[in-house]
Formats: sequence, C-alpha cells, structure tokens
Amino acid sequence: MSLPETDALRRIAEALERIAPPPAPVPDLGAAEAFVWHTGPDRLQPVAQVNRVALDLLVGIGRARDTLLANTLQFARGFGANNALLWGARGMGKSSLVKAVHGHVLALEPECGLKLVEIQREDLPSIARLMEYLRGSEARFILFCDDLSFSHDDQHYKSLKAILDGGVEGRPDNVVLYATSNRRHLMPRDMIENERSSAISPAEAVEEKVSLSDRFGLWLGFHPCDQDEYLAMIAGYCAAYGLEIAPDRLRAEAIEWQATRGSRSGRVAWQFFTDLAGREGVRI
Repeated sequence: MSLPETDALRRIAEALERIAPPPAPVPDLGAAEAFVWHTGPDRLQPVAQVNRVALDLLVGIGRARDTLLANTLQFARGFGANNALLWGARGMGKSSLVKAVHGHVLALEPECGLKLVEIQREDLPSIARLMEYLRGSEARFILFCDDLSFSHDDQHYKSLKAILDGGVEGRPDNVVLYATSNRRHLMPRDMIENERSSAISPAEAVEEKVSLSDRFGLWLGFHPCDQDEYLAMIAGYCAAYGLEIAPDRLRAEAIEWQATRGSRSGRVAWQFFTDLAGREGVRI
C-alpha cells in the first residue's frame, strides 16, 4: 500500500473516531459522593464538594423535609421508595432540600454509600444510557434533575416517562429520581388548555401532558413563607455562623431588604444574610 493511501486511511479512521468516540470508561464511583452526568461523550464527572446547607437550616418546610428524609432513608437502606417531585414557589429550598437530605443521610449512615447524580433537563434524551451506567452498580443513586419543566414543542418528557414507570426495563431498583419544578404538572398551563380546546379527543390529549407528574409517587408542595418564617431563616443563619447583631437592627434591615426585593423566600433570606455577613466581616 502506497504512502498516500496509508495517510488517507489514517485520516478516515481519525474522522470516524471523532464522529463516534469510544464509550468513556465507567468511573470509580467510590471517588466522590456526588456526580454530574455529561454527554458527548457520556461520562459521570465527580463533584469534589457538594454545594449544600445543613438540613436544620431549612426553615418553614418541615413537612416536606420530614417526608423526603424518610423516603430517602428507606431507599438508602434498600427498601421501597418513591420518586419525588418537589414543586411550588421559587426560592423556597426545593433543590437545597434534595442536597441537604442526601448529606444528612450520609452523615446518619455513612456505610450506605448513597450517591447523588445530577442530570440537566436538556440531557434527558440520554437518561436511558445513564441508567445503564447505574443499573449494574451495587451503590444506590438519587438521580436529581433541578428546575424540570417542558415547553410547548419539547418532547424530552417522553424519555423521562418511559424511565420513571414504563418501558420493559423501567427504573433500576438502585435508582430513585428527585426533581424540582415551579410547576406541579411540569407543563405550561396554556399548553394543557390548548390541548383541551383543540384536540379531537381533548381528555386523551390532556392525559398525555399531565401523566408525567403522576409517575412521581411523592408530590411535595412548597409555598411562599410569611414574615415570621423569613426572619426565622435569617436568625438561623446568624446562629449557625456565629454572627451577633442586635435583634431590632436585624429585623429592621431584613424587612427593608425583602421590601426592596418585592418578595420573601428562603433564597431572599440567604441573600440578605450573605450581604449582612459581608458587611459584618463574617466568613460564610
């Protein structure tokens, strides 16, 4: 074979490898307690340190906290557990609760080896491939999708439906899915209404859109907090980080802060505390 032919074959082989690279090796799942799923190529990226707050700092969501913690403990111990949809008001600690519960379970039972795997909404078409990564492992995994919702022309929800409760293989026994969303049914309300008004069989069309939420065994609602809960959140942060400040001043500045933001939530409380700690020279 001549040299030009050899070079041509080499270039063809390199081009084919770029188009369809070999699958990434299965990662060492003992290397971290949390991972992020990436595609192109498929891989689980270890997270050195999870960005989380302590479970007891999440104020005003006691019922959701207790329910999710009990479900997660059941799952970590090898018993039956439900997929969970955390829905409702923005900034009220939905994603923070998932990460805090994971950390709390690991602190209570470190030998369980519970792993947290985050998947982005736009990567949902690859979820079946991710399940194959996890299915054969002895570890147990919380698959976490934050801010899950779907637009009018978005078909990603069909990939998720098949994994949650359908398909031949279904969800592996060692995987549970926790998702957060501002919407209870994950679809825009006008999308559901349009289906009801324009479809030949409106009831069937609406069922197709809302049935995804039904595949979550736990629906945990999060609602806007009142002023007392907002102030309790801030007081909890001050106590946890050792920030001492006169109660009257703390209350006045916290109320002024939420008034300028036009809302109260756990996120607003943390943002105020971050600003206050910076002004007071306290590291967080």
